[in-house]
Amino acid sequence: MAEPNDDKDSSSKLDRYDAYFETIQSRKKLPHSLQETLTDAFARIPASSFPKVPGGKVIEIDADTTVCHAVKVLSECNIMSAPVRNPGAGDSPDWKERYLGIIDYAAIILWVLESAELAAVAISASTATAAGIGAGAVGAIGAVALGVTGPAAIAGLTAAAVGAAVAGGVVADRGVGKDAPTAVDSLGNDFYKVILEEEPFRSTTVKTILNSYRWAPFLPVATDGSMLSVLLLLSKYRLRNVPVIEPGKPEVKNFITQSAVVQGLEECKGRDWFDCIAACPLSDLGLPFMSPDKVICIQSDELILEAFKLMRDNEIGGLPVVEGPKRKIVGNISIRDIRFLLLKRELFTNFRQLTVKDFMMTISSHENGKVMPPITCKSDATLGSVIHHLASKSVHRIYVVDNQDEGVVGVITLRDVISCFIYEPPNLFDVYFDTSIKEVLEK
Repeated sequence: MAEPNDDKDSSSKLDRYDAYFETIQSRKKLPHSLQETLTDAFARIPASSFPKVPGGKVIEIDADTTVCHAVKVLSECNIMSAPVRNPGAGDSPDWKERYLGIIDYAAIILWVLESAELAAVAISASTATAAGIGAGAVGAIGAVALGVTGPAAIAGLTAAAVGAAVAGGVVADRGVGKDAPTAVDSLGNDFYKVILEEEPFRSTTVKTILNSYRWAPFLPVATDGSMLSVLLLLSKYRLRNVPVIEPGKPEVKNFITQSAVVQGLEECKGRDWFDCIAACPLSDLGLPFMSPDKVICIQSDELILEAFKLMRDNEIGGLPVVEGPKRKIVGNISIRDIRFLLLKRELFTNFRQLTVKDFMMTISSHENGKVMPPITCKSDATLGSVIHHLASKSVHRIYVVDNQDEGVVGVITLRDVISCFIYEPPNLFDVYFDTSIKEVLEK
């Protein structure tokens, strides 16, 4: 259920989680006895029974690892996220000491892109006065001194680019920030040189940027914990992945994602309980949970950078690409697609002018010169058909369109699908909620 996330305080987050789940439960037209039976069954299935990640070993990244190396590890292992291990914790069996969070590939690239504007300033600067800017200038103060405001000014290490330039004998003067857009437009390979080869970017560690960007919380379930707890964390509590740990042992045993759970549901075809729910039309489950006016879209002629900013600001993983006032859907942009801005230098060198449509044409598979169509369904589709599309296409959302103009009227996410199969029994999470979830959300 992709909706704007305007209030960042932890109590409001918890209120939103409750409201989301209450909405789902109130709309589902399933026999209560069936929901009770399923919930009881999931409560008796241990988390250790869930299939292991490919290769059987969870990839972890040390907090002292450089950002560049972290990206390399994620790319080589073909994964989008990994637990971040605190090297100072040693072999502590306490997961709150041992793990700092979950690193996300897309979040790193967003950080890099937001660093680009000031990196461009540093590279292009050539005057000899610095108005308070020096090699030690970091954070928002350094950015303001340059005249740069907005997200780039608070991205954490963005001003370090200025420090790098100063240390190298290139000094920026006051007001040069206004020329940053022009500098970025022609940045090209110089940006990669600064980020990947020059200090301080070359030595920037995962831990350094940990507090300057949005990170997924590390909220594990024990191997003897229930799959019901896992499913609730992946649905009601909006986690995209749940680590599984063995009590008293320091390492992560498994990493259960929303995608893996929906893949598992697809494999349950033929079982009575699954077939009963899968046969329900979306309307019987209250899907889509969001009204059409709440669906966040991006027009195809808007800039691709705006699409990624919308995802970041609203903490959602994808957007439908639409055209015209009736919002006819023509494509989909996922936060995972942001990797192409770094993997394809021809895209990055022009990313400030690149439209969503041009971006899709560049990265998508083509058939007869056309971009592959987005995954959609009609409002009268069954839940089973939605699960099949999500699982077989390995996508995270499917868009509901009207019957006439193919206009977007809703979106169904992996979170929504998982929520259809469970409910939260009274007081189930009282102990776990007080000691773990609240603590992490309040950080």
